[in-house]
Amino acid sequence: MVIARRDFTAIIYSKAFIFFLLGPFFPVLVGIAAGNLGGQIAREAAQPVVGLAMVQSDSEKLLKARETLAVNMGESYFTQMKIVGDPARDGATNPQDYLKKKEDNLSVVVTGSLQDPTVTGTRRAVERESAGIELLAAYAKNPSAMKLPEAKADFVAETANNDKQLRTVTAQGGQILVFFLTMLLAGMVLSNLVEEKSNKIIEILAASIPMESVFLGKLFAMLGMALLGIFVWTAVGGIGLQVAQGIPNFPTPAVGWPIFITLCFTYFIMAYLMLGALFLGIGAMAATVREVQTISMPVTMAQLINFFFASYALTKTGQPVEQFAAIFPFSSPFAMIGRAALEPNLWHHGVAIVGQILFAILLLRLGVVLFKRNVMKSGNAGRIKDAGKRKLFGLITVRG
Repeated sequence: MVIARRDFTAIIYSKAFIFFLLGPFFPVLVGIAAGNLGGQIAREAAQPVVGLAMVQSDSEKLLKARETLAVNMGESYFTQMKIVGDPARDGATNPQDYLKKKEDNLSVVVTGSLQDPTVTGTRRAVERESAGIELLAAYAKNPSAMKLPEAKADFVAETANNDKQLRTVTAQGGQILVFFLTMLLAGMVLSNLVEEKSNKIIEILAASIPMESVFLGKLFAMLGMALLGIFVWTAVGGIGLQVAQGIPNFPTPAVGWPIFITLCFTYFIMAYLMLGALFLGIGAMAATVREVQTISMPVTMAQLINFFFASYALTKTGQPVEQFAAIFPFSSPFAMIGRAALEPNLWHHGVAIVGQILFAILLLRLGVVLFKRNVMKSGNAGRIKDAGKRKLFGLITVRG
């Protein structure tokens, strides 16, 4: 508790912690700005147009048919249309001549008549536009024969939202969120002990209290810092969604939203403790920050593979590959989030959480043992080395 309180207060009262809290907002702002810019570019970009080169009356009927059907079927269902010619007025004109005019941005040109329309353009454009043009031509010839009935609305409280296939969306969302937060926050544990090793503070701590307490205190201090950051980000994000009125509507998970959110929070803690314990052991044995960065890359890539493995096993509930993903410690939190969204059973979550806790303790103990033997020189390696020195000193003394 002393180590945890010391590290926690040292982090949150530092100026760098403000930048840590602001860090995730910059990618969000950049993403929003990029999305708005991309939407603006798409809106301002020249959209394809269907050119009408039939007699004036047929072209006007086709335009009117598009205007009428677009009310029911949506404006985006039909490509914009424009009258570009009239053979009765301009004489017979090759449709390709209309397509060459860049200012009109025509994708296809419709010639002939409503009874026998001809669509000229590239194969891809013709295949894309033909069905809509045929529908409009049929409606334009006889609107009364194709009068669309008005559908009556019958609202229900719940539909196929609870279907397993739809719940996969919720499962994937939970997995991505937990993985993103874990990788964003667990990496800070790596450099925690490197700084104290360089300042010789670790020697004072090792002489005062057991190294297990040092490792455990530092791990939970970083976890507390991570939870504080998540609380701030969630509060700000919730306020932003309320203001924007853009709260996403995900399918309801099998265990219900309260239990699902609780399990996601629990599995984040488990993933953070396991990965943090591993990173803490790596950081304790590294001598410089450069070594930390070099060693951390394979670990990060391995964790990314574990996430992809859990995502792959998401739709294979009950099969051996999904069972292995749920048992393997590093992929277990993500696989169990998928189970929480797809399966209503709860007992296997208790078993998984207990197993993850035991594995986190094992990783922490392993890191302490390696730190003692390789850094503090207090394990068997140190005793063997000291024994060798005494033997060599005895031989020199005897020969002397």
